[in-house]
Amino acid sequence: MDIADDVLTAAKERARRQKRSVGEILSELAREGLTRRSREGPVGKKPQSFYGFDPFPSRGVTVSNELIDKLREEDFE
Repeated sequence: MDIADDVLTAAKERARRQKRSVGEILSELAREGLTRRSREGPVGKKPQSFYGFDPFPSRGVTVSNELIDKLREEDFE
């Protein structure tokens, strides 16, 4: 099985946060994707406000703690 690096990174990050295995996370996401119905609206739709915060549209990049740490280190240099 080939899993794209960005997908695996996102699954590992979610597994770490939820204290679950990567396999459990990937299985759950696959099930959600396979059972999702068209009622959720079109892809590319603007994300809904979350507690008064309007999220930015996805740019296709997985944001992990490692990436945040790297950006913080670069900011201090």
